[in-house]
Amino acid sequence: MTITHVLLVVYAVLLMGAGLWVTRRVRESGDFFVAGRALPAWVIFATLLAANIGAGSTVGAPGLGYREGLSAWWWSGSAAIGCLLLGLVVAPRMHRLAAEHGFYTVGDFLEWRFDRSVRVLIAAILWVGTVALLSGQIIAMAWAFEVIAGLPRIWGALLSGLILTVYFSGGGLMASAWVNLLQLATLVVGFGLAVPYAWSAAGGWDGLRAAAGPEAASSYGSLTGMGLAGILGLVVIFVPSFIVSPGLIQKTFGARTAVGAARAALGNAAALAVFAFVPAILGMTARATNPGLENSEMALPLLTMEVLPPWLGGLGLAALFAAELSSADAILFMLSTSLSRDLYQAVLRPGATDRQLLQVGRGAAVAGGVLGLLLAMVLP
Repeated sequence: MTITHVLLVVYAVLLMGAGLWVTRRVRESGDFFVAGRALPAWVIFATLLAANIGAGSTVGAPGLGYREGLSAWWWSGSAAIGCLLLGLVVAPRMHRLAAEHGFYTVGDFLEWRFDRSVRVLIAAILWVGTVALLSGQIIAMAWAFEVIAGLPRIWGALLSGLILTVYFSGGGLMASAWVNLLQLATLVVGFGLAVPYAWSAAGGWDGLRAAAGPEAASSYGSLTGMGLAGILGLVVIFVPSFIVSPGLIQKTFGARTAVGAARAALGNAAALAVFAFVPAILGMTARATNPGLENSEMALPLLTMEVLPPWLGGLGLAALFAAELSSADAILFMLSTSLSRDLYQAVLRPGATDRQLLQVGRGAAVAGGVLGLLLAMVLP
């Protein structure tokens, strides 16, 4: 077992232990769904940012950076634009309504604004789509395990699903928020140290630009290198998604005040806009040091294993793993709250007690994790 393997095992145990420790403080459904609306703005900021740096940002975006260069910024940059609008418009207004009317989920708002049929329909649609999103995160983590330890994808998926479900299912938003702090710290340290080393290994900015060849160097090093169509494609996909994401909105419900929710979302947008350069640069570095990859989305895992020194590669892989886990738990949060609050309580048991709702929320988290895992095993 290498130092990289040891670091990842210790990190996984630490995450599960932290989640189980926080779970002891969750005694009612309000703790599970909205963390008692008692989280300070800086914790909401951390959990939003950790949720937004996921498999897309650490697998898809570096792969795009490998192919297109610096313009891969638009992957996470578009998400930052959506989060800016979330912080300016949606988060503070939704938090005020949530605090006033006791909303736990976006479904609560939909029933209040329209009727129960809209709530149930949207919850059912979201559940199907969100299971698929969760499976995508698990597949990305399984790819990382394949590169790190040579594990078959099925075993990588099983380990990823187990770690995620153990630390989240008992504590909901309260566990997620505090574990996300640990994950974000890992992200900052891992990527913060990896980028300068990778930059140097690629030969600096000139080496990065030249990775695509002398004729393409100019566009490869430009924020508009992928062309208007590619940029608009990312903007159209990501900006609206991050304005109205139920997972992000429900995380802001955990803030103490509407002002705190807005500040957290705006801080998250600013940090995400800065972070958007990281996967682009790492993808470019991978091309400079390892041209000709058949699967460009393996750029970052291979970079951490083959270019960075073992201790730094271990931190980089821990950062990659943290990013994918933190995004996956935001998706699992949507699954568990939607099934328990918007479907079970709204349709099957309107008179469910608080204890019953908490138990169903925890059970829904386990069920969502299992379904996402099963789907990850059969999807390509």
